[in-house]
Amino acid sequence: MTYLGIDLGTSGLRALLIDESGDFHASAEQRYSTDHPHSGWSEQDPKHWTDTASGVMDALRDEYPKEVAAIKGIGVSGHMHGATLLDKNGTVLRPCILWNDTRAYEEAQLLDSIAEVRGLSGNIVFPGFTAPKLLWVRKNEPELFAQIDKVLLPAAYLNFWLTGETFADMSDSAGTSWLDTGRRAWSDYLLSAGDMRADQMPRLVEGCETGGTLRKELCADWGIATPPVVVGGAGDNAAAAAGIGALNDGQGFVSLGTSGVLMVARDSYAPAPETAVHTFCHAVPDRWYQMGVILAATDSLNWLSNVLEAEPAALTMLLGDNLKSPSSTRFLPYISGERTPHNDSAIRGAFLNLSVGTDRSEMVQAVLEGVSFALADCKDALAKTNASFETVFAIGGGAQSRYWVELLATVLDLPLAIPKSGEFGAAMGAARLAMIGATSADPHDILRSPEISEKIEPNTKLKGAFAAAHHAYRDSYKYLRDMP
Repeated sequence: MTYLGIDLGTSGLRALLIDESGDFHASAEQRYSTDHPHSGWSEQDPKHWTDTASGVMDALRDEYPKEVAAIKGIGVSGHMHGATLLDKNGTVLRPCILWNDTRAYEEAQLLDSIAEVRGLSGNIVFPGFTAPKLLWVRKNEPELFAQIDKVLLPAAYLNFWLTGETFADMSDSAGTSWLDTGRRAWSDYLLSAGDMRADQMPRLVEGCETGGTLRKELCADWGIATPPVVVGGAGDNAAAAAGIGALNDGQGFVSLGTSGVLMVARDSYAPAPETAVHTFCHAVPDRWYQMGVILAATDSLNWLSNVLEAEPAALTMLLGDNLKSPSSTRFLPYISGERTPHNDSAIRGAFLNLSVGTDRSEMVQAVLEGVSFALADCKDALAKTNASFETVFAIGGGAQSRYWVELLATVLDLPLAIPKSGEFGAAMGAARLAMIGATSADPHDILRSPEISEKIEPNTKLKGAFAAAHHAYRDSYKYLRDMP
């Protein structure tokens, strides 16, 4: 028996097979693009997702036909908050408005000002969340708004394509501003505040709970005789937490991906929306998680690499192996606005203290430090929720830079665990959720932490200098915000 995890990412889709022991067997992936028709807009055509999923599964079937034929469960992880709008025939009405789209900032402010919205959802209404996007559609595309029969998140849309049924998991749905996150149920009050109805929402299931079965047409295409179950799956960060085994209080990760995340699992529901920390349902019952989110982590480095016309890995190599003292050049990574702790969609990034002697090495150092300081802001916000950190893994593409991980450990003043080589990301988490759903196994038996290859400790000699640099960085935000 095998189990399939699909990670629907912002820049591409990855499918991964695990065996009945829960260990990695094979994977395949393909990429796609994002459209930015106007400043602050970010959209994707859901057909790209399904076409890519078909291509990836064809590749897996051709190379591993027996393993694909033996799939018993499927789980999908997806980027959160996206608004995929369907009419009564299940036809997509417009491109999906993505998580990093900031056009609905006025609608977000309106919803956030309504009594009980934060209390029920457990979160500030950020412009990237789903509910304000629908108010924007109502205002700007009223004829289209009138045709909406269902609103699906990206992972839920892929579930719909896989099964023909509309269902979504709790972790993903908690990022809509329509879910009562404590009760793990759609809230009539929140839906009404956003001019939506309960019948326009997908059926809710837990991430490890069966939502449907694979359509016969896809079973035939992939060579599967018995339709496997498709579980609820998870939002990308909940799936990553499942892949890294972060289920209990104090277990978490820091992710250096397109966005940056500092996440910690919680045994109980303890929202603190005033901190701009996200409090969401976990992918398994009776668990939640909290996280601080910055919108541009490796995206900041990718932006610089495009400007300097050099690969990100080549740029980080300019810094060498040994952690340097804080740079006098300062970078504020708000190139797409910011979430934690500022909730400011209008703020934009900046370099400060540039001189005629500033070279690309100093600019790279400033970018890595700015992202690390922004994640330290997230840690400060999480501290206000009484979150504690025990085992924290460093994951994501940026974690391949040892320099960056040591810098981050020093700035966060936390030892960071590097997983032993292997699979532990969102696709693995989704596959393991599928395994739980197909076998009724105990989540704690399946969602185990990977072996640690190394723990990178904070640099004690530079910790004080970076604490002072972080303080100066933090003060820079208000001056940048108040600039005309």
